[in-house]
Amino acid sequence: MTVIVLTPDPADPSYAGQWPQVLARLQVALEAEGTASRAEPWTAHVDDGAALAEAPLVLPLVAWGYHRDHARWTAACAEWARADVRMLNPPGVLAWNSDKSYLGRLADRGVPIPTTVWSDAPTQADVEAAFDRFGADVVVVKPRVSGGAWKTLRLSRGEALTDPPEGPALIQPYLPSIETDGETSLLFFDRRFSHAVNKTPVPGDFRIQVQFGGRYQAVTPPPDALALAEAVLAGIDEDLLYARIDLARGPDGGWLLMEAELIEPDLYLLQAPDKGEAFGRAVKGRL
Repeated sequence: MTVIVLTPDPADPSYAGQWPQVLARLQVALEAEGTASRAEPWTAHVDDGAALAEAPLVLPLVAWGYHRDHARWTAACAEWARADVRMLNPPGVLAWNSDKSYLGRLADRGVPIPTTVWSDAPTQADVEAAFDRFGADVVVVKPRVSGGAWKTLRLSRGEALTDPPEGPALIQPYLPSIETDGETSLLFFDRRFSHAVNKTPVPGDFRIQVQFGGRYQAVTPPPDALALAEAVLAGIDEDLLYARIDLARGPDGGWLLMEAELIEPDLYLLQAPDKGEAFGRAVKGRL
C-alpha cells in the first residue's frame, strides 16, 4: 500500500529549498516501517478528490503555502471530506486549524493563550488601543491565516503600522521570552508524546523559523509544559494522527499556547531521538 503525502503548489517557489528535505525525512521514517509513499501537490486535487480517495491514507504534512491561497484550501478541504478521502489529520481539522481564531475557542475551554485583540482589518488605531490595553511597549500583529511568520509584524509603541496584514488579524503583546528562552514545540503521534524541540531566533529577531536563522535543539520538556500540551489535545475532539503544540513562557513565567499545528507542521524528525520511528509506527498502525 502506498500512502500519499501532499506537497506545495508547484507554482509557489516560497519553500522550494526547504520542503523536499522535510518530505525526504518523512519518507525515510515511513520506509523504515515498510510503508511506501509518493508525493502529490495539494493543488492538483482541489476540485476532485476521487484520485486521493483511492489511496489507503493521505498525509497533508507538506501542504505548505496553503495560507497564500486560503479560499482554494478551504474548498479543497470540503471536497476531500465530500469524497471521503482517508486523510489524517481529517479535512475538517485542516479547515478550522488554518484560521488562528481556533485559539480563542481553546481559550474558552481554559487553555492559556497570550492576551489577544481580534481585528477584522488591523489599523493604526487598533494597534495603539492594544498598547494601552496590554500595558505593553511592544506588540505583534499577525494574520489569522498565516504560516512561517508570513506578514507577521513586531511593533514598538509609537511605530507606524506599515504594510499590515490584509483581512482578519490578531494583536498580542510581544513575549520577550521568545528571545531569551525561545519557543518549545512538543510533538505527539496518536496523542502520545514523542519528542520536544526548543527553537530560538538569531539575536535581535523574534522569528524562530529556520528560514530566518532559527536554531533548533532537542530538549526534555518541563512537566508543566507537557501537561499544558496534553490539555490542549484534550480540548480537541477530532481524530489526530499527529500534532505539534508550540508553547512559550508568558510574563509570569507560565506556559502559553502559541499554536496547535495540526495541518502541515515540520515534525522535526531530524531532532527526534528515534529519528521518526514513532511517526512511522503511528502511520503503519493506521494502515
